[in-house]
Amino acid sequence: MDLGLQGRRARVTGGTRGIGRAIVDTLAAEGAAVGLCARSEADVSATVAALTDAGTHAVGRVADVADEAAVQRWVAESAAELGGVDIVVANVSALAIPDDTASWQASFSTDMMGTVSLVKAAMPYLERSDAASIVTIASVSGREIDFAAGPYGTFKAAIIHYTQGLAYQLAGQGIRANSVSPGNTYFTGGVWHNIEQGNPELFGQAMGLNPTGRMARPEEIARAAVFVASPAASFMTGANLLVDGGLTRGVQF
Repeated sequence: MDLGLQGRRARVTGGTRGIGRAIVDTLAAEGAAVGLCARSEADVSATVAALTDAGTHAVGRVADVADEAAVQRWVAESAAELGGVDIVVANVSALAIPDDTASWQASFSTDMMGTVSLVKAAMPYLERSDAASIVTIASVSGREIDFAAGPYGTFKAAIIHYTQGLAYQLAGQGIRANSVSPGNTYFTGGVWHNIEQGNPELFGQAMGLNPTGRMARPEEIARAAVFVASPAASFMTGANLLVDGGLTRGVQF
């Protein structure tokens, strides 16, 4: 299937590792130009260099999505370099699990307001696109009561609600908005790799909940996110797409 992404211009937050990097790579493989941000200069430079060497028009900036002004600068500068914005993917999370004030504040600033800031900054460009698409990376923890039911799960649920609100509000302008909710996703250096090393009992419990007997790979989440973002999903808006290998048991109506 041709996803219709050749020549489209995408932005991805947290685009240098894990799910974000896999989304960047998948967009690039489909012919999109990609602007990415992350907090590490070394990671941004290495990712942009790898994409450029592979023939992708790619640009990157260091930006903390909790800093609204930094997000606005990144979107504006990358829009000037790439000629506009067709797709935004809000991917960054503080991954704040503990039920303490610092975690609640971090989740609000990074997960929630980082998403809102990206959408606000990109909206003038999306309004000029003929295939505008917003994708937010939520989580199964946004609809399940699990070990992350504190700040992480609460704000993932809020992001799903926010995204579906955008879908309704922006449908008349031809701007789509969807969420993708991954299940447990394993990659080297990621949260589940760290849990495996530091809390093998919790890791074993989590593995036991996966009916497929394994966790997702980042590229499996990325393929779903890129499809939802693409013109191939042109009549899909307001959806929350679970990509969890059957982890969640509730029926999603």
